Amino acid sequence: MRFADSATKLCGQCAMLLGWRPGEFWQTTPAELACIIEAASPQGAPPLDVGHVAELMEMFPDG
Repeated sequence: MRFADSATKLCGQCAMLLGWRPGEFWQTTPAELACIIEAASPQGAPPLDVGHVAELMEMFPDG
């Protein structure tokens, strides 16, 4: 998946889940968005392990 496709999908998700407009999405840094997503995640969610990261890298080889 290309960056533009991923960004468009994530922008739509932020609109649905957070009520953001596109401008709010594009003004947010990746670190800020990660903090918001982490805060909304269930406590005790397991961290990614090396195997899962490798699996994701195979699924999305373009990074």
